[in-house]
Amino acid sequence: MTAQITLDDFAQSLWKHLKVTKKTLANYRGTYRLHISPSIGTKSLGEVTRRELLDALAPLSPHTYYQTLMTCRVIYREALNRELVDVSPVAAIKAPKLTNKPYKFLTWEQVQQTNFGKYDEQIKFLALHGLRWGEAVALTQEDIYDQKVHVTRSIHGATKTQAGVRVVPYLGHFNPLPRTPKPLRKALEPYGVNIHSLRKTYAYFLKSNDVHVTTAAKFMGHSNPLVTLKIYTLVRDNEVIDVGNSMRQRLAIK
Repeated sequence: MTAQITLDDFAQSLWKHLKVTKKTLANYRGTYRLHISPSIGTKSLGEVTRRELLDALAPLSPHTYYQTLMTCRVIYREALNRELVDVSPVAAIKAPKLTNKPYKFLTWEQVQQTNFGKYDEQIKFLALHGLRWGEAVALTQEDIYDQKVHVTRSIHGATKTQAGVRVVPYLGHFNPLPRTPKPLRKALEPYGVNIHSLRKTYAYFLKSNDVHVTTAAKFMGHSNPLVTLKIYTLVRDNEVIDVGNSMRQRLAIK
């Protein structure tokens, strides 16, 4: 049995029933509105074809393609569960292979020596504590005590994962963040980095201070230490020089 309900109507009725975070739901809604609804939203849920989905996905960048495909999979998974369709046109569509380019970030020394203007303190706080944007916005002075930052929530409600509930050493510079990320983005843009890259600044700071990767993973709220390890394996040019000099000294090479 196939349903005569349109894809738009089903999607709109579905959102409130999905057990996902507010942020994930917002991503699903936005992706659907921008990349699915304009081309096939008025078609019957059971009549959408694989070819039509592929045509909708074709113009998108790999990352947007992937996110849009995941949204379609959720929609048709739920449609199958409700027995509104017999088959999913998404099932045979393969996700694109995503490649992540090495992401530029500033070291703490670079952040420390830079004046970012009105939001200088907030940027330095993020660089020294590794909080996600949503976690930092939800933070108040009452969450900082006993020389620790107690992360228990985000602007979306719960933290991204259970590992996001954590305690990190407080290193100063706390000032409440603006409710929108735009001012900080503007302050960071001239340096070729964004707000999220400050988490890499923090990870590299931990690495430079010989903090073990499993401890760093807890401080950063990573449920999988391998995510942290990817940052720990980044090697900057000055490290090559410093290690080379150290090895020469150990070998007494002049």
